[in-house]
Amino acid sequence: MANQNFSKFTDLVWTVKEEEMFKDDLSFEFHSLVYMVSGEMKVVQADRTYIFEEGSMLVFPRNQISTVIKYPKNDQPYESVVFRLTVAHLKPFYANEMPNFLAYPDTSVRILAKHPLLESLFSSVRPYFDLKNKLPENIAKLKLEEAIAILRFIEPNIDNILSDFSEPGKINLVDFMEKHFKFNMPLEKFAYLSGRSLSTFIRDFKKAFKTTPQRWLTRKRLELAHFHLAKKDKKVAEIYMETGFENLSHFSFAFKKHFGYPPTEVSV
Repeated sequence: MANQNFSKFTDLVWTVKEEEMFKDDLSFEFHSLVYMVSGEMKVVQADRTYIFEEGSMLVFPRNQISTVIKYPKNDQPYESVVFRLTVAHLKPFYANEMPNFLAYPDTSVRILAKHPLLESLFSSVRPYFDLKNKLPENIAKLKLEEAIAILRFIEPNIDNILSDFSEPGKINLVDFMEKHFKFNMPLEKFAYLSGRSLSTFIRDFKKAFKTTPQRWLTRKRLELAHFHLAKKDKKVAEIYMETGFENLSHFSFAFKKHFGYPPTEVSV
């Protein structure tokens, strides 16, 4: 279980610590600026996979579906410090700053090069978890502006992400689901990210796929798992985590029910 340390005196930052392997499928409604203190993190998205290790710094854009798997490494737990950049935080900043749109929008994970300004930023916020009183709003505002200023300095195209306050628009549901079915997200989240209410999502889904979302998702995930086991020579323990199943026993049960034999008997 994730050990997340939130400071009750500021919502700007938190730390995450894992003593054992931990997996989650997620999509945040805010941008995350992350510093990896120790351990390893594997991030699986629709079209790419990343591996981050100790010392890595990155930006997770909001509304991106990912499977995140965190591992201890070198006898050290997984630990990270996360800086939370919400739309409510960013709107006031860009009301007074003209965004620099130097490239087409890119919502992929931004891997940041090591930089003394970033290292100094993360070092400065870690003591916030020892606060005994609420962080003054003017200090929090300054720290937020410092984080944005540093990102804009070292990543000239970051405004394309940070200054985009739009909500997901209605997109092609078939294309979206074919790209994201392996992620174990609530239907409400799939609906939101495809630009629909839940009721509209379910109606459009049944019209497009001629079945319910739950049945279609289970079948697609099992077929993907079978493909990886048969063609990619991957281990069962890897497959269930990357194909939307909550745990190994649930995956094994569903796999055998669907194919008639357990995943361990798939011929490579």
